[in-house]
Amino acid sequence: MMGYGGWGGMGWGAMIGMVLVWIVLIALIAWAVTRLLPARRVEGGSPQPPQETPEEILDRRFARGEIDLETYQAQRAALASARKERR
Repeated sequence: MMGYGGWGGMGWGAMIGMVLVWIVLIALIAWAVTRLLPARRVEGGSPQPPQETPEEILDRRFARGEIDLETYQAQRAALASARKERR
């Protein structure tokens, strides 16, 4: 008898296997899309600003008057020497 057992003679194991293959394939595609596309992290409807460098933070603190000139110059020198050591 042709076609006995449904779906052209495939048994239940083959049908379950096909469903599992499709689930794995869709999950793999979703994973690849989330990894390959850049993340757009939005909080409150606006994108996050780029992260500030230590020098920019120091400049901002000096401009606001949070630190004095001597502290600013000392910390700038410390940052410059730390960057030279890392290279």
